[in-house]
Amino acid sequence: MDTAQRPYFLLSFLPALAYWYLETYHDLETALIGGVILGVLEILIEKKFSGHVHTLSKLNLSLIVVLGGLALLAKEGLFFKLQPTFTGIAVGGYLIFKKLRHESLLLEMLRDLKQTPPLPEAFYLRLEWHLCLFLLAFAAFMAWVAVQRTTAAWLFWKTGGFYLAFGGFLVAELFFLRWTIRRPS
Repeated sequence: MDTAQRPYFLLSFLPALAYWYLETYHDLETALIGGVILGVLEILIEKKFSGHVHTLSKLNLSLIVVLGGLALLAKEGLFFKLQPTFTGIAVGGYLIFKKLRHESLLLEMLRDLKQTPPLPEAFYLRLEWHLCLFLLAFAAFMAWVAVQRTTAAWLFWKTGGFYLAFGGFLVAELFFLRWTIRRPS
């Protein structure tokens, strides 16, 4: 498999898995230190095998280190578990910023890849607005999970649960796109 096509996103599961495992079988400090160390390791592996580190990976590592440090100082694991909430707020906020400037991140990415956008610009702007709402709603949901549910439930929603929810969002978005295209103007 080409290194550019390998599923490096699975690396993002490492800090959460380590935190869950270590919190279950060891003390909170060990869990937090393990989660932070694996967050740093994730970045190093991504850099070694892909040659660069994505901006989102840098954001996540920064949040893991800062929130892990706060959790260590406060002796409260909740701070560490709020990382997906802050990531969702940051990415959703960035999409709002782009929307306010009447710009599209998806269109920029397509143009950077030297590809002609297959749909009119209005579709991308609407998709990004819906994506923003999804990310902010999921961030709020993850805050609730972090506060109200177990670390095992948090682990599920931070990893596979997010991909299931995002897949559901994409299916709903495809139906909305088809409905919008077929609707008379």
